[in-house]
Amino acid sequence: MITPALRRAAFLLLLALVTVAFFWIISPFFGAVFWAMVLALMFMPVHRRLCARLRGRDTLAALGTLLFCMVIVVVPMIFVVGAMVDEATGFTQRLRTGEFNPRTYFEQIQNALPGWSRDLLGRFGLFNAQDVVDKLTAAVVQGGQALTTRALAIGQNTLMLLVNLGIMLYLLFFFLRDGRDLAQTIRRAVPMQTQHTDFLLSKFATVVRATVKGTVVVALVQGMLGGVAFAFLGIHGAVLWGVVMSVLSLLPAIGAALVWAPVAIYLIATGSMIEGLGLAAWGAGVMGMVDNLLRPILVGKETKLPDYLVLLSTIGGLSIFGVNGFLIGPAIAALFVATWALFSHEEGATPEDAAVAVAAAPADESAPPPADGA
Repeated sequence: MITPALRRAAFLLLLALVTVAFFWIISPFFGAVFWAMVLALMFMPVHRRLCARLRGRDTLAALGTLLFCMVIVVVPMIFVVGAMVDEATGFTQRLRTGEFNPRTYFEQIQNALPGWSRDLLGRFGLFNAQDVVDKLTAAVVQGGQALTTRALAIGQNTLMLLVNLGIMLYLLFFFLRDGRDLAQTIRRAVPMQTQHTDFLLSKFATVVRATVKGTVVVALVQGMLGGVAFAFLGIHGAVLWGVVMSVLSLLPAIGAALVWAPVAIYLIATGSMIEGLGLAAWGAGVMGMVDNLLRPILVGKETKLPDYLVLLSTIGGLSIFGVNGFLIGPAIAALFVATWALFSHEEGATPEDAAVAVAAAPADESAPPPADGA
């Protein structure tokens, strides 16, 4: 006998299967969809101001916002990626021809160390010269080849890159124009109290905006400062290493130091004392200050997440989702905290607590809304 409960169970099963199939179909373009959504969240204030000036013409305002986004984000990124691919190609060629030989650089550092330090390190088994040089050389070569292979793959897969870029811009236009309607559709579809849904969606949007403003801005500034320093010192591939420092800067606290610190050590060990100390001071002082001052202000303050949770969620997101993870990780962490705040509020709040929460909500958007029956 077909009962209403059985019909509902069958419908929910069909809904789940169709949803999984839909996400499976669009999974090859996950990056394009994800970044279209992120850019829509970032540029929505611009779209609203432009829409007000154009007297409610959403389509025209979305086109204007899309052009503005392309001018300040997409076009500069294309030029940077092109320069990075050129320098990566040159770096690979220098590795193959032996013009760049990591073994030579490590041997220069080894010979520059005083005898007592080599003896001390040797006693602890930390400086068996040939083994260390071979291992470090292999690590540098493998890392360099992996980096350049990835960069060259971007250049070789130009067609796929252009397809993803086109999809991203196409979706960005509709997300800007129809973003409010899409948000209302999600609110109605989610089987939760409206206040809870609004709170969680607002928290997600806040975290994405804060992470982009904080993490991406800090990474770009640090990469630019590092690239300028390398270019000033005459180091080959300043743009390439600047991009590498930008990517590594996504990791709080350590980041760009993984690139500039070994170069500073090499310069000091090979007699370029002023250049090495200058690079170390620039990296630890100027670049480090950018990270230490801007990141907590732009990321932790708006997301209201502890610094250690931002660090763990960023590293975890990068390890699971790749580059997109530096946004996905903190967003999941913020939703985790917000959802548990809603749960604890629903389970333990008294009517008086609910009244206080309602009164405080306009002043503090991060406060969870009252639960049903509170």
